[in-house]
Amino acid sequence: MTPTLTPEIAAPAATPAGQRALMHVTHRPDAVFTQGRGSWLWDSQGRRYLDLVQGWAVNTLGHASPVVTAALAGQAARLVQPGPGLYNDRALALADRLAQLSGLQRVYFTASGAEANEGAIKLARKFGQVHRGGAHEIVTFENAFHGRTLAAMSASGKPGFDRLFEPKVPGFPKARLNDLASVAARVHAGTVAVMLEPVQGEAGVIEATPEFLRGLRRMCSELGLLLIYDEVQTGVGRTGTLWGWQASGAAPDVMTLGKCLGGGVPIAALLARDEVACFTPGDQGGTYHGNALMCAVAHAVLDTVAEPAFLQRVQDRGAQLCHGLAQIAQAIGSPPPFGRGLLLALQLPRPLQAEQVAAALLERAAAGRDGAIVNAVRPERLRFVPALTIEEDEVDLLLAMLREALGLG
Repeated sequence: MTPTLTPEIAAPAATPAGQRALMHVTHRPDAVFTQGRGSWLWDSQGRRYLDLVQGWAVNTLGHASPVVTAALAGQAARLVQPGPGLYNDRALALADRLAQLSGLQRVYFTASGAEANEGAIKLARKFGQVHRGGAHEIVTFENAFHGRTLAAMSASGKPGFDRLFEPKVPGFPKARLNDLASVAARVHAGTVAVMLEPVQGEAGVIEATPEFLRGLRRMCSELGLLLIYDEVQTGVGRTGTLWGWQASGAAPDVMTLGKCLGGGVPIAALLARDEVACFTPGDQGGTYHGNALMCAVAHAVLDTVAEPAFLQRVQDRGAQLCHGLAQIAQAIGSPPPFGRGLLLALQLPRPLQAEQVAAALLERAAAGRDGAIVNAVRPERLRFVPALTIEEDEVDLLLAMLREALGLG
């Protein structure tokens, strides 16, 4: 059911002066959002939008989730952050939970996915110093996205990143996804790891095939290289399984998590096999890393998402959305949808059409209708990363709005 804006969450006035004060680092619509419930957002004018972006895929259980709210309130009254130099019970419980669920025995918490990936890069380089005679290069992939810290940007293959903030951190030769020979061609005595996303989200939802991941696993095992999965976007239920790599059965040596782990709060994690975890005191740290407040929320999110019935529901809603997008794709002469679970993308026939459709869906609200928020991840490709709790009728509504925006009736 679509929630309604109730008096107790009435929207306050917008603040245009605040918009001017924010640094301009991205193009934002003029609407100022003030409230959320589940799959819906309201702006300061009381207009309603079906949100298929969910804070860039972070609101696992939707906006203002009771699970997240209760965990925040309960933990905030108990302990927020004793400091990263001390144990806290919430971090210990969450680390143990993730180790059991992943099969990776060691866990380090960060505040963002980029930091987790930065930690994975550091860990791989330390592993190379300790175990591989100083090997430090990490093979990464064209069109990959690993975050916006300097090393994570250097590891990324996102077009345009190569011209920003020079000089880059060296040591990240780029291979082609799903091309095992291109990886082998970049491996030499100075290589320590291969790092990739099981699904390249920012590239437009491009999957690494199960065969490719299994081939990488064999190659890394034979050569003594680390296989690192960046599961910041694919982990914690997004693809319909707990981890994105599970569709291939090719387990990693190191894995990073973020986004869905916190259900909207800033927490991420670096996980590694026991034999790989070679950090020593002083190698890694962060003021807010492993704070009790964020760990309590992540633990509560996992209580929900790790349940088989919940993951089955994600698969069901993903299949519903994928089927509807496939019908639209056929009608407009596009290829079938990309992705799996609730990480999906639709290719459109013309360049810039994705931006035009996204704008049209947003602008419905100005005409007094329900709007929708979708991501034009590429000029010709729309990405859909809804809350994992999206309802069947909300998927139907999105598909109807999308058909209308594309002139399909």
